[in-house]
Amino acid sequence: MSGLPPPNAPELHLSARALACRRGQRLLFGALDFELRAGELIWVRGRNGSGKTSLLRLAAGLATPESGELRRHAGRLVFVGHANALKDELTVAQALAFLLQLRGLAADSGAVQAALDRLGMAARRDAPVRSLSQGQRRRVALARLAAEREPAPWLLDEPFDALDVEGAERLNGLLLQHRARGGSVLLTGHQGLDTQRLQPRELDLGPVNTTEG
Repeated sequence: MSGLPPPNAPELHLSARALACRRGQRLLFGALDFELRAGELIWVRGRNGSGKTSLLRLAAGLATPESGELRRHAGRLVFVGHANALKDELTVAQALAFLLQLRGLAADSGAVQAALDRLGMAARRDAPVRSLSQGQRRRVALARLAAEREPAPWLLDEPFDALDVEGAERLNGLLLQHRARGGSVLLTGHQGLDTQRLQPRELDLGPVNTTEG
């Protein structure tokens, strides 16, 4: 994923040059080059411990690279980590409203209802988060994406984790819609992604001998 872009290439959202990441004494990856442009989806591949989550954290500005450069060319980005970040003591609607407020998005009852409906969770809006299954928690956490309107980069760490077939289909629909409006996606995960419709580019971080992701 290197070289000069073609003439009239879509807007650049993220770029990495000679990027390297270290965890403790171990180099996870090095000399990594890639570009993420408007309308693209990059599927980060690699065995456990190859640095997939670390790459997303670097892209989100939550960690510092060992060397090299990672530039964020878009003004805003959306990072959804592997943890759902939902408070057990809140209802589903309250928990989602809190996540939307953190993003500066509309968090009124109508906006929350519409976002939950996109992920098939509107009927559970008044249920406490503590009563949800892992798959339902993931749907609520991902419902924040349904409220996004800007063509910004989405950084998604294992977004399909714990989703059933219907949940995965709903998420694939959001990804398609986001790309159609000029958004971009950098994601990890090994199942659930509709590769036929989304046609991702793959970024392989290569194998490492560890069980840590």
